[in-house]
Amino acid sequence: MSIWFADLTPESLGQLTRGGFAERIGIRLTDIGPDYLRAALEVTPEVHQRYGILHGGVSAALAETVGSVAANLCVDSERYVCLGQELNANHLRPVSGGRVTATARPFHIGHRSQVWGIEIRDERERLTCIARLTMAVVARGASAS
Repeated sequence: MSIWFADLTPESLGQLTRGGFAERIGIRLTDIGPDYLRAALEVTPEVHQRYGILHGGVSAALAETVGSVAANLCVDSERYVCLGQELNANHLRPVSGGRVTATARPFHIGHRSQVWGIEIRDERERLTCIARLTMAVVARGASAS
């Protein structure tokens, strides 16, 4: 059974990150399954930190992007929006090149909050970063105060 509110295809995923920060740094949504969403990023010098490895903030941005898109795909987007509340990331292995892939899976999908686990792996399937993302589910038009 699928967790997604709408029917999506891998081909339609590319439109979900167009025009923003994710597109600017090269994050691409690549795959969707019944309970996961996957994104990829090429590790180039543009996303390195000064020591020639993937910047931790870029790993965090990749995790938050895939988790945030996934959370929003689980709600009726005309009635609700999911907004990030907290992100925790543990960087486990440096990556200097190639591609990393982030897979988001839910720990909890509730009416007011969601919690997602994200694993980032290198091309050899080695775990490079793990993250936990908490999202608030907010009614559209609700006051921000």
